[in-house]
Amino acid sequence: MRKNRGRTGRKRRRKQFSNLHSNGVNQSHKLEYIQLKKWLKERGFDDNNLRPAQFSDTGRGLMTTKAFRAGELIISLPEKCLLTTGTVLSGYLGEYIAKWKPPISPLIALCTFLIAEKYAGEQSVWKPYLDVLPKTYTCPVCLEQEVVRLLPEPLRRKAYEQRTVVQELYTSSKPFFNSLQSLFTENVETVFNYDALQWAWCTINTRTVYKKHSQRECFSREPDVYALAPYLDLLNHSPNVQVKAAFNEKTRCYEIGTDSHCRRHEELFICYGPHDNQRLLLEYGFVAINNPHSGVCVSTDTLLKHLFLQDKQRNMKLSILKDHDLLENLTFGRDGPSWRLLTTLKLLCLGPDEFTYWKKVLLGDTVSARNEEMSLNIAAKICFSLIEETQDILHRIFQMKKDKASLENQLALVEALHLEDLTILQTSVHILHNLQAAII
Repeated sequence: MRKNRGRTGRKRRRKQFSNLHSNGVNQSHKLEYIQLKKWLKERGFDDNNLRPAQFSDTGRGLMTTKAFRAGELIISLPEKCLLTTGTVLSGYLGEYIAKWKPPISPLIALCTFLIAEKYAGEQSVWKPYLDVLPKTYTCPVCLEQEVVRLLPEPLRRKAYEQRTVVQELYTSSKPFFNSLQSLFTENVETVFNYDALQWAWCTINTRTVYKKHSQRECFSREPDVYALAPYLDLLNHSPNVQVKAAFNEKTRCYEIGTDSHCRRHEELFICYGPHDNQRLLLEYGFVAINNPHSGVCVSTDTLLKHLFLQDKQRNMKLSILKDHDLLENLTFGRDGPSWRLLTTLKLLCLGPDEFTYWKKVLLGDTVSARNEEMSLNIAAKICFSLIEETQDILHRIFQMKKDKASLENQLALVEALHLEDLTILQTSVHILHNLQAAII
């Protein structure tokens, strides 16, 4: 008699089916992925251990069809599949790049190639890859100004800087773009417009892997370290996994090995690095939930608002902190206020009769119970102040989501960032309360 034919077996199968689909929905039957796999196979890559899938929490990614053990190679992509400056120079753009003075950067060479190939459409050899690239991105450079204004510092400042970099890159590259007119029937200003460059720049900034190339005279002195890796770039980031990734000179493949175990029919993750959420949003356009590397920054202005203006030694204390680089990178994390923040507060809270002991503070020694208590009290006040600011911004986002439906996706991203910050701050309040109780 066959097993699992009764009601219990049906329930078990339904549960397994439900769990499978909650992990991810297979997308490998879709035409764009069929064509991509066929295109990659022609270039020497044939992999049956991973398949494209749609996940409820991370979006598009790669699902395993087998279990992976720690130390196992998860993907090996042949050099023929990589899109590099070598690819660009070997094609129709090579002669234009070689004769252009002053030399363009490797980044602009890749941007130019992506824009030109996307414009070529059906005629592009790279069409199967271009078809699966995102049509839009959520890096700060792509966000609307009113959304950027909702970002926390220092991310907001860096977002404006990113926008300026891309705008200046576009302006400085227009003469080179104009030199390509003979390749197009349409006006090059239409082909190489700002939106096209922004898309290409984001594609390279968010999806390339590191592959160093030798310096070429036809390029500027900027590092030539980019490689677009089709299929491999579908792997999403998790701060909780460890991988080894590099180009293998012997096999001539870009390889990724995992240091983590992954079960069958689960999403396979890689780690882009130990980045906090502000860095992830700036560079890649997403936020990682429960990111252990994230923290909430405390600016110098916020710090000074909570200190005594009548402190006659205030300027001397700030000078010492500046000399020891202790006025930057002050944060609250998931384990409470950082050592840097508490050390800074302890020094600023030194009484007139304690100031001569400032070196002890920098070494991590306790000066007095009064100093410990005061620094923790100010840390708590700062934390509560940041909670109020964060809640205010979240309320504004909530209102904007109702009023401006077109910005819903952008606002949801910024909202996720602030919700992570709020969780960190609320955790820090609890930790500070325990630290204060331990002194009393």
